[in-house]
Amino acid sequence: MDWTSIGSLSDIPRRGARCVDTPEGKIAVFRTQDDQVYAIDDHCPHKGGPLSQGIVHGTAVTCPLHNWVISLETGKALGADEGAVRTIPVRIEGEHLFIALKALASRAA
Repeated sequence: MDWTSIGSLSDIPRRGARCVDTPEGKIAVFRTQDDQVYAIDDHCPHKGGPLSQGIVHGTAVTCPLHNWVISLETGKALGADEGAVRTIPVRIEGEHLFIALKALASRAA
């Protein structure tokens, strides 16, 4: 798998997110309270809300527009809601973060 550097762990606050622009669209990269890192599409499957601006709790994020809760692990909507976003593989080497953009491109095809 080809990995693209996207910065360092310290670039993302705990329970926060940062966006990465890619040819396939915006990717939201999240850091949990216990320093797990996840990457998903930065749009809610409900109405396209910016998930990167949502509230991170555990391994989920709540969309700031209509309170849909999305699993950072699977990309699936939780609870009674239905829908999903793409997940992107993330790798951490020391303090450096990498995402697999080729995996993202192959899923878009």
